[in-house]
Amino acid sequence: MNRTAACGAQRLAARLVPVLLSLLAGCVSLPSARPPSMGPAEAALGSRAAIVATQPALSDAPVPVQWWRLFNDSTLLALEEEVAGNLDLQAGVLRIEESRAQLGLASAARHPHLSADAGYSRSGISRNSGMYQLGQPPEGTSTWSLGLQADWEVDFWGRLRYLDESAQASLDAAYYGWDALQVSVSAEVARGYLLLRGVQAQAALVEDNLRIAEELLGMAESRERNGVASRFDAASARADVAVVEARLVQLQHQRDASMNALALLLGKLPRELDGRLVAAGLPPMPERLPLGIPSEIARQRPDILQAEARLRAALADIGAAKADFYPRISLTGSLGAQAFRLSDLGSWDSRRFSIGPTLYLPIFDGGRLKSNLALSEARHRLAGIAYRQTVLRAWHEVDDALGAYASELKRHQRLQSALEQNRMALAVAQRSYQEGSADFTVVLVARRTLLNNQSELADCATASALAVVSLYRALGGGWSAQLQETATPGASS
Repeated sequence: MNRTAACGAQRLAARLVPVLLSLLAGCVSLPSARPPSMGPAEAALGSRAAIVATQPALSDAPVPVQWWRLFNDSTLLALEEEVAGNLDLQAGVLRIEESRAQLGLASAARHPHLSADAGYSRSGISRNSGMYQLGQPPEGTSTWSLGLQADWEVDFWGRLRYLDESAQASLDAAYYGWDALQVSVSAEVARGYLLLRGVQAQAALVEDNLRIAEELLGMAESRERNGVASRFDAASARADVAVVEARLVQLQHQRDASMNALALLLGKLPRELDGRLVAAGLPPMPERLPLGIPSEIARQRPDILQAEARLRAALADIGAAKADFYPRISLTGSLGAQAFRLSDLGSWDSRRFSIGPTLYLPIFDGGRLKSNLALSEARHRLAGIAYRQTVLRAWHEVDDALGAYASELKRHQRLQSALEQNRMALAVAQRSYQEGSADFTVVLVARRTLLNNQSELADCATASALAVVSLYRALGGGWSAQLQETATPGASS
């Protein structure tokens, strides 16, 4: 009767233990895994529809991955193909490798561990020891051992699983961080190239105006020699030539600095790109600018996906911190042989083994577990704020870039109209001065006004192209989720 009762108790325990474990595991509850709500993107980008409606070049077509091809500039395309030399991108690859190794460590903890050991020792006891007094001989003896050790932590509460999920999310964040860096470097290369072309365009304008200033100087000196004009006209013309030459020297320095900045971005030595970046005009503005759908910006920008991955990692860390409050159960065992003579290691009588579970239960740790949980929860809240900040910044950058693009186009139209009038004014002033009906100051004022107008128009053209770069940088252009397997280093491994 007692044996029957004992068997019944064992069967009852076998049924209740899994239920109890599942109830305890349910105590490890986590906050919502969804990213914080930011509201619809259409509401945040309310001005987008109005700008798109007034600009025929803007469309809702998908954002191109290699958006710099829209400029149709072969030199820019060649530079963009060399961004792999950027040292920040190379460091990003190593950060991915580091995160992948961390994931490997976390995954290894979830699997059984098996190790082998072998040893030899020779020992003897002291003649003054208690064992010798009890009759154990003091002569040295040899001990040979050989065996296998195994252990496995049973992850009842999901601690190891949460650590694994945290490491996987951190690896995803490293991948997205590399993607975000690729977007940034590609945009910086395009930006540096367009700035260089803008400086070269300004230098070309200044050289043209230098020739005009030298012609005016020759005219003023001729009139002075013939007694038609005073020394004031010639002195003013010489001063004007010197000012233009000084401006040209400044632009040449800016040109050299811009070339070196591009070389640094591509991981090259100073002056290495000078031969390939000879003076050329700004590339034409793209005829069409595909913007994509506003609600898809969260899937287009890798920095948003990176912030979301970090949020998942912080959430998994909370789960691991909560699971630390529960007991850890491990299964350990060993199997091997031990003998005083090497020849006896293979004997069946030399076998040894042990197997059994071990239980680790935290009782008092001075508040370490509570502090670790509080730390994980604080980091999760910080990750949530970082996610919201990243999304909010993305919407602002898109809105600002669209506004800059539209305003620069309007500004370019007004400056183009002013340029035509200033050219006409300079022609009239030069003709009047040659005829003697106008003072030389009028010619200088007209020429300086035209120079300023041309310079501002070149700046506007550069700013318009830079607005396109800022727009595609804000939209996450230069990276695509569909191309992640081929665009991300090490993705195939």
